[in-house]
Amino acid sequence: MGRLLSFALFQALGALFGWWFSRSFMSLADPTWAPMLLCALVSSYFWHVLDVALAMRVLRWLNSADMLQAPVSFGLWGEISDRVRRLARSRERAVQQRDSRFQDFLAAMQASPNGVVLLDRDLRIEWFNQSAQSHFGLEGTRDLFQHFGNLVRDPGFAAYLATADFQSDVLMPGRASTTAKPVRLSVHMHPYGEGRKLLLSRDVTAVEQAEAMRRDFVANVSHEIRTPLTVLSGFVETLQSLNLSEQERVRYLDLMAQQAERMQSLVSDLLTLSRLEGSPLPSAQEWVPMAPVFEHCRQEVTELSRVLWGQAQGLYFEVAPDIAIAGSSTELHSALLNLIGNAARYTPEGKSIFVNWRAQADGGAEFSVRDEGVGIAAEHIARLTERFYRVDRSRSRETGGTGLGLAIVKHVAQRHGAELSIASTPGQGSTFTVRFPASRVRLPAEPISAHSGAPASTSAIAAA
Repeated sequence: MGRLLSFALFQALGALFGWWFSRSFMSLADPTWAPMLLCALVSSYFWHVLDVALAMRVLRWLNSADMLQAPVSFGLWGEISDRVRRLARSRERAVQQRDSRFQDFLAAMQASPNGVVLLDRDLRIEWFNQSAQSHFGLEGTRDLFQHFGNLVRDPGFAAYLATADFQSDVLMPGRASTTAKPVRLSVHMHPYGEGRKLLLSRDVTAVEQAEAMRRDFVANVSHEIRTPLTVLSGFVETLQSLNLSEQERVRYLDLMAQQAERMQSLVSDLLTLSRLEGSPLPSAQEWVPMAPVFEHCRQEVTELSRVLWGQAQGLYFEVAPDIAIAGSSTELHSALLNLIGNAARYTPEGKSIFVNWRAQADGGAEFSVRDEGVGIAAEHIARLTERFYRVDRSRSRETGGTGLGLAIVKHVAQRHGAELSIASTPGQGSTFTVRFPASRVRLPAEPISAHSGAPASTSAIAAA
């Protein structure tokens, strides 16, 4: 409407100018329509020229990248320019929001612990995150647009690609996998879009190790319980079917009691391990004086050595008094008793066991058990804390061991922030050391010297 009014206004002004011109310069008392019509046509021509100029200005503005300021602020072209400017800014904001969401999406995929690889229809790499880079050994922009099958040449994965059956995943070793430290990946391909593929990889090493440990644990428990059960059932059958003398009956009942006690020890150790793994960490505010704990262990191990060897072994305790540990007295007693008890079981008659509890210069404390037993070969030391692992199975059963003692010690040490270390030489004996950090140790009031370790009091039990 405004455009028509402006055009009419231009024509009216032109006609008025023609009328005024004819009256003033042509001295016509009664002007004719010719000058008025001519001026109206000329004014229309100028209106069109001005309109085309404004249109060209708007067109140049549209071709430019600057949409902040409209080139015309009036009339139809001004309205068009303003609406285009607002539409362009709205589209620009929408594009910025989409870019921001896309960058957030890429950042989320980068943060994913699972590997993500985007492949085109020819299985060429379009994008991958850092986890995939670690899983498959990919490297920056070097491997972009490379065929994934040329970079990952595992036979199992190659067969997975060849069959094109992506209903399930495939297991393969990771690029960083070694014999000493294997890495297992679960790789699954998901088709999407027009022939593209989304490849997801997941490190399942811990899952497979846990599953293997579960299978071994069940097999070991079954084996450990089956043996005494077999013995018990055999003795029960003997007692039921044979007419035995009183002496034979007592002997068989003693053997049955030993096997029952062995199963009871096994169940007790299993329950202890289960409690350690499922309970909260020990409080760091409850202080346990260690001297009474060592005294209890001394008494129990003395009785154990008499049962095993018929007499008390050379068992020497050097215990620094007034040192307390923040934690659980029950767990600490269990760990110490297991270590000292193991030393008593595997140290033959005539040999000695030395137990030390002393403060350290850094504010921590150290407990060590040194024996003069048969010692342990180096290849066994790394596996000693595994459940049911035994260096000599027959000897362990003879001395009443369950194969869970050192596993319990390791768990107790970890729950108290301590570290268990083992040193051994075959034929010369072994030393088991548990070091507690300063944060878990309360020392006596008097300062500890740089060469601390001399106990304030010493107790000893010599071999009978």
